[in-house]
Amino acid sequence: MYIKRHLEEQIINASENYPVVMVCGQRQVGKSTMLFHIKESDRRYVTFDDINARRLAETDVGLFFETYGNKLLIDEFQRVPSILLEIKRIVDEKALRGEKNEGMFWLTGSQKFKMMQGVSESLAGRVAVFDMAGLSSAEIDGRPYSVFSPEIVAVKEMANKSEKKSVHEIYERIWRGSMPKLLTSDISRDRYYADYINTYLERDVKDLSQVGKVNEFYDFLVYAAARTAQEFKCDEASKAIGVSSPTIKAWLAILERSGIVALVKPYFTNVTKSIVKTPKIYFMDTGLCSYLCRWSSAETLENGAMDGAMLETYIVSELIKNRYNGGLLSDLYFYRDKEKREVDIIIPIGNAIYPIEIKKNKNPLNPTKNFGALKSLNKEVKTGLIMCMSDEVIPFDKSGYYFPIWAL
Repeated sequence: MYIKRHLEEQIINASENYPVVMVCGQRQVGKSTMLFHIKESDRRYVTFDDINARRLAETDVGLFFETYGNKLLIDEFQRVPSILLEIKRIVDEKALRGEKNEGMFWLTGSQKFKMMQGVSESLAGRVAVFDMAGLSSAEIDGRPYSVFSPEIVAVKEMANKSEKKSVHEIYERIWRGSMPKLLTSDISRDRYYADYINTYLERDVKDLSQVGKVNEFYDFLVYAAARTAQEFKCDEASKAIGVSSPTIKAWLAILERSGIVALVKPYFTNVTKSIVKTPKIYFMDTGLCSYLCRWSSAETLENGAMDGAMLETYIVSELIKNRYNGGLLSDLYFYRDKEKREVDIIIPIGNAIYPIEIKKNKNPLNPTKNFGALKSLNKEVKTGLIMCMSDEVIPFDKSGYYFPIWAL
């Protein structure tokens, strides 16, 4: 069974305007499945996980393209990054002959920053780049795409188009995760994530020179999962795991570049000196995070010590997926000052900022108490949202509205 992805339309539109379209993202989020589903009948497919195709591209790139031609979908292209120069030559040559070169190559890869270095050097101005994550809640529910807007009129419309879910249903979704295979097959969740981690450690991580000892890296992965939705301090991780702080920083970059985590930075302006500058870490797949933290069921997670952190992780990952699915950059921040006044999410739009608080209960008390601290930023502070288990979008006070989590 195929679940329609919101990114499809963005890919098709970009392919009509760019010679190369690239989709980056965590392994098994459905990049190649989506592209294979929407590709034209005359577009061939090849993966560099296939050793024969990879060897041909490495040893005789000219013969590789003679063999496979174009239009072409190349999966896991970062395994042969040198291919980008030949792609540039092919699309430029076609343009010089006055021929259409739009949509010639579709590329997928799972190590974004490593890929982007080669892309920026070889394909600047010729490539449309998209990030892709696991299935969003809207995709799972079969809802049409609309970019998330914190404006009250927009969130009311979003809630009207969404089906109510209980807190137990929300935590079941958090625990199971967003990987397409888990939602379209009968595979055991625990078996799936055990295999996923082994594949990630043995293939992606070993490809990256910063990793020396895989066992210590696995310990770091578990450590990071246990701290999702928290500020991530490399010095503390270094002491806990027994490796150097520079190594922790390199490993954190690996998690980010392979789409496992997103780092959300604190929001600050030059006129504000009291903001904490340590980023918060969020796992992009809550199922993987739950598995690493050994939560055995949705019920134990919902009633456990990480219930709040996992709910916040779910909401932040949904907001990031929503941006990705519209072909947009993630533009989320958080606020925390030295007085420990904190706002979970800040969304800047123009010269204004929209604050968002996340609460598990249905009618949280005094959830907007820290919104006033944002005035120190010298920005227009708009009416904010309290994302909670409310039944509807309804005002709490003049500074914020309750917004039901199930409507995301």
